[in-house]
Amino acid sequence: MSEAFGVRKAPFVIEWRDGFKISIAQIDAEHQHLFQLVKALNLQSADQKVNELLDYVVTHFSNEQALMEKSGYPSFEQHLKLHEEFGAQVAEFLGSGEDWTEERVQDVRRFLNKWLIGHIMTHDLRFGRWYKERQLTAPKPIAASKEQRGFLTRLFGLK
Repeated sequence: MSEAFGVRKAPFVIEWRDGFKISIAQIDAEHQHLFQLVKALNLQSADQKVNELLDYVVTHFSNEQALMEKSGYPSFEQHLKLHEEFGAQVAEFLGSGEDWTEERVQDVRRFLNKWLIGHIMTHDLRFGRWYKERQLTAPKPIAASKEQRGFLTRLFGLK
């Protein structure tokens, strides 16, 4: 309603904080980059920024899952399901076909930031603690496939 009177709401932005670290350098750097991508979402380039963000989400999920699987993380399957559920939520959220508005951009930011913070501070932090207890050396960086396919195709491993 305030926008009807020419007053614009401030953009919904959550900045990366060191408190979000899980103590695995590559994963922390990827999480930080995800926050930067969410912050970069804007009305003028919404489709392009959303595609860039979703592509990076798949890369990050692939890297994180590879590290979990390689290290024998006992909750790997449950974590994988959380990533799959996120993909389904994103598909539902973005699949409406609605035009981009400033409000919709802010809704996407709010949704992504809320999910990221909740996921990092519970599930990823749990993995970070487990990993730190069992690993003596830092993991070698994992490079996920950069094969160009759609977000859901890459997320769910479809060909």
